[in-house]
Amino acid sequence: MAGEIKDECGVFGIYLPGGEVAQITYYGLYALQHRGQESAGIAVADGKEIRLHKGMGLVPAVFQDKDLQSLKGYIACGHVRYSTTGASSPINAQPLVFRYAKGMLAVAHNGNLVNAYELRKNLTARGSLFQSTIDTEVIINLLARHSQGGIEDAVHKTMIDLKGSYSLVIMTQDKLLGVRDPHGIRPLCLGRLGDGYVIASESCALDTVGATFLRDVEPGEVVVIDENGLHSRQALPPQKQTCIFEYIYFARPDSRIDGFGVNWCRRQMGRQLAREAPRDVDVVISVPDSGTAAARGYAEELGLPFEEGLMKNRYIGRTFIQPSQALRELAVRLKLNPIISVVKDKRLVLVDDSIVRGTTSRRIVKMLREAGAKEIHLLISSPPILHPCYYGIDTSERSELIAAQKSVEEIAQYIGVDSLHYLSLEGLLAVFQADVNQGFCTACFNGQYPVPIPPEAGKHILEKGGSCC
Repeated sequence: MAGEIKDECGVFGIYLPGGEVAQITYYGLYALQHRGQESAGIAVADGKEIRLHKGMGLVPAVFQDKDLQSLKGYIACGHVRYSTTGASSPINAQPLVFRYAKGMLAVAHNGNLVNAYELRKNLTARGSLFQSTIDTEVIINLLARHSQGGIEDAVHKTMIDLKGSYSLVIMTQDKLLGVRDPHGIRPLCLGRLGDGYVIASESCALDTVGATFLRDVEPGEVVVIDENGLHSRQALPPQKQTCIFEYIYFARPDSRIDGFGVNWCRRQMGRQLAREAPRDVDVVISVPDSGTAAARGYAEELGLPFEEGLMKNRYIGRTFIQPSQALRELAVRLKLNPIISVVKDKRLVLVDDSIVRGTTSRRIVKMLREAGAKEIHLLISSPPILHPCYYGIDTSERSELIAAQKSVEEIAQYIGVDSLHYLSLEGLLAVFQADVNQGFCTACFNGQYPVPIPPEAGKHILEKGGSCC
């Protein structure tokens, strides 16, 4: 996607008596690093208390060996974060660990609550105190208030209060819980590791730590792991509408979500794109990495050669200092650079997964022109993004979305390509053999939000609201 949409968060949990749970969680978070690069944290329980280490930055920057050695126990809860509600700061790093009437509690959250402001305002009026500006702390306060009947009952009552997307890993001193919202907007899966269990945002994390994939956590389900083993509860009726962008961009290609392999889906999107928009060109290239599988599918469908036309510098983290206006062109070249022997004097199909603002696409096209490309046909393996996401993607203003402001022809002219085609929504859903809104959230394309959006919803609303509650 040329770096224009930010990832969200990743969660990981493990229950493994006798195992090195902190070290295993470290590797699990490493596998989920693509879901969040701002901060990372691990909390570990030993049956009596919970210890926590977290900080700003990528997983290997936050954790040294001594940090992991200090986290002793048999249950762990981990998180990597990109902020969708609340600013990027150390106090907002997760997991959040609190003491409450029943002991200690750790929570890691992937998603975004659309009623976080309303809930926090009501909780504050009833005496709750908040230290952070993230919606996860709202969840913890609700769990504490509902805890009279135990953690499982508290989770059920809290889920009734929550509106929006949430995949949670919750840890007490002696239990591990996985929770998925009734729409299943964000992914969550369950695996087996030896005599224990693992919960993770994506199956790639299970593979990394050597766990066997068992199944996805169902929408509205609560999975509980303790000394008695594994049991689950369907807390709320399922109304499945998984975010389709997980398959387009967010998830790692080697993951499986709700029965679909991500790499397979992206290849099929490329094949469908080829049926909708065949082009007479010399070579197909992609914007790496998220556009690569679709580009291969496009090339396979039409019998065209696929080549690596843009070299990505994979040693740049996502935390490098943003350049000044004068150096933005250099910043793009720092990440991507054309391979001249591939693109010079060639008619190109350039495949990317989406366009948000169009600025990065424009710079990439400019680089390809300067490298000698004869024609550039930009093909996008998703429909135009016309509406903001309130469920965990960092596009909170419609005015930021180029497709909401310009026609396809105007976008093509702005970016500087010979032609531009977006995969149709019908074509995208055909990959999954689904109809519109049958099992998938497509709100960013058609504005049909599965959970109603209150007017105050927005990424920084809890900072603005914090001073007036």
